[in-house]
Amino acid sequence: MPLAYWLAYSNWRGKFLLEAVVALPLVLPPTVLGFYVLVAMGPHGPLGRFWQMFFGHGLAFTFESLVLASVLYSLPFAVQPLIASFESVDRKLLDASAVLGAGRLRTFWRVVLPLSIPGVVTALVLTFAHTMGEFGVVLMVGGNLAGITRTVSIDIYDHVQSLEYAEANRMALVLLAFSFAVLTVVYSINREVGRQMGRRLWTPWAAK
Repeated sequence: MPLAYWLAYSNWRGKFLLEAVVALPLVLPPTVLGFYVLVAMGPHGPLGRFWQMFFGHGLAFTFESLVLASVLYSLPFAVQPLIASFESVDRKLLDASAVLGAGRLRTFWRVVLPLSIPGVVTALVLTFAHTMGEFGVVLMVGGNLAGITRTVSIDIYDHVQSLEYAEANRMALVLLAFSFAVLTVVYSINREVGRQMGRRLWTPWAAK
C-alpha cells in the first residue's frame, strides 16, 4: 500500500521504471522469476546469507520462501488496483484536507483510504486468490515437500502425474469453486460500495 500510494502521487519523472519493475511478474514466465528468486534465496545469495545469519538455517525450500516469492509474484495484483483507486480520489479533497491543517498521514486515513475501499478489497482478494493458484514460482522456490511447501496447485499436478484423475478433479473443483466465490465477493462488495458512495453524493445535491 505505501508503494502504491507513492506511485500514485509522486511527481518523480523516473517512477515509470519502478512501475515497470512492479508489473514485470505479469509478463515474465513464472519459472524465470522463480529461478532468480531461488538464486537470491540460496546459500550464496544475498537473501539466503542474510536469513542464515539471523535465523541459523537456509531460506530456500521453506514455507517462508514461499511467502516471500508469492509476495513478489503477486505484487502487481495488489499495487495496480490500489494505484487506480488512489488516483481516482479527487485532488480537491486532498487540498481541502491540507488547508484544514491535516497532515499527509491523517489525510490518507481519513480521506484517501475510505474513498479507495473498492480498490483495497480488490487488491486483497485478487492477491490471495492468485497466490492460491500459483504453480511455477512456488515449485521453483519451495519444491514439493509434503506438509511444508506443497500447495493445492502442485497437489493437483502430482495427482495428474500419478493418473489419479478423480482426486485431481476433486481438488480442481475445490479451487474452481473458491476462485468463483472470491470473484463474486469482489464484484458484490465493489457494487455495494459504489451504491453507497453514490447515495452520499446524491443526497446533499438533491437537498439543495
